[in-house]
Amino acid sequence: MTVKPTITESRVRAVRAAFLRRPTLFAAAFCLLSFTGFWIAQRAAHVSMADLMVYRAEGWSVRNAMDLYDMRATVHNLPNTYPPFASLLFTPLTFLSTGLMRTLATAFNLALMVALVHLALRLIGRPRVVPRPAAALSLAAVGVWCEPVWTTLRYGQINLLVTVLVLWDLTRRAGRRGYRWAGVGTGIAASIKITPALFVVFLALAGLIEGVRRLRSEGRFRNEHLRRAAVATGAFVTTVALSGLALPHDSHRYWTEILFATDRPGDVEGAGNQNLRGVLARLLHTSDPGLWWLAAAALFACAGLATAVAAQLAEGRLPGNRAWAAVACGVTALMISPISWSHHWVWAVPMVLLLGAEALRRRTARWRWLTAVTALLFCSFMMWYVPHDLPQRVELHQNPGQMLLTAVYPIIGVVFLAVAGLLTIRALRTRRPHIPDGRAPRRTEPSYARG
Repeated sequence: MTVKPTITESRVRAVRAAFLRRPTLFAAAFCLLSFTGFWIAQRAAHVSMADLMVYRAEGWSVRNAMDLYDMRATVHNLPNTYPPFASLLFTPLTFLSTGLMRTLATAFNLALMVALVHLALRLIGRPRVVPRPAAALSLAAVGVWCEPVWTTLRYGQINLLVTVLVLWDLTRRAGRRGYRWAGVGTGIAASIKITPALFVVFLALAGLIEGVRRLRSEGRFRNEHLRRAAVATGAFVTTVALSGLALPHDSHRYWTEILFATDRPGDVEGAGNQNLRGVLARLLHTSDPGLWWLAAAALFACAGLATAVAAQLAEGRLPGNRAWAAVACGVTALMISPISWSHHWVWAVPMVLLLGAEALRRRTARWRWLTAVTALLFCSFMMWYVPHDLPQRVELHQNPGQMLLTAVYPIIGVVFLAVAGLLTIRALRTRRPHIPDGRAPRRTEPSYARG
């Protein structure tokens, strides 16, 4: 006897069938609904967008020929910590009203969130369960609620822009449109915030090792990694030269003084400082961990760069090797930076997507749990559960439980780098290369974007 489906079951099946026919349309509607709710929630929380106001103050300083690094902005008396080139880019903000500026900044960051997910999926290259535009819109709708992204939009920060510039470079494919410009985005990102410059070092190291290999086997040294590093370096030098011509005094002061003032962005021990230096400051109950931090940062930089370079060169052996290399380098830059506020950790988005793709490929409970726990921790706002940002500098007197809560992102970074290192070592020990989709291997120039 055949049981007729209920009205509810029929509707569910109808919606499922409609989604399968037009997944991108449904994903766009879901993304719009989520972004609208996000916008309303941010306005209901009366977000200050304090960093955006600092950016506009920098633009005003440029327009009025004022000293960029003597200015203070907002009621929090915030200084300028960015290179002069960033201040030149912020000048157009001075022509907008405050309300319009905040609206446009929020809309721009939400669009960048979709771009970030799209580029991350392109870098990972697998699996394609639904069309990539539908996947990008759906995942962006969910990922926008994680703490690093929420806080980025709360302050009106530019972290999404910087990350998208780097990922755009890493996803350019040889022979495709825009390939000749691969590296420019990383150079510009480094001229806005210094930390992306580690990607230039990473590409240069990978290029040198690959060059030695090619010299021995093919008699030529040139390779794509070196080319991208050279283009990025050229773009960075060009921006520095342009800002030097436009703002000679400020440029000289930044590169000789401000760059080395590591305490200028804020209190090192602050709960939001999610890196090695912040963890050590809270652990040692001091605002200056000194040599302890320098030693830890040097060791972590070596381990992180070694992992990223090894993964980059594991073409054909490590599935998604380019994504593992990129995220490992991004995490390393965050961990060794003097200040890495929680909103700098927008690399959480490609990290979780990479772990999720690996979980789908392996189909094991261990990887599913690793992905789920990592995603939940990035959505937990855990570091803000403890007393913070008080005049008494309470972070210098944390107990072990509070230290654990305020070390959540560095712990994730250490675990991720360990996993990436283990996978890379296993892959390099494998003689038979990984062949995606059962296809025969081809000897081609390494691609920066699979799929």
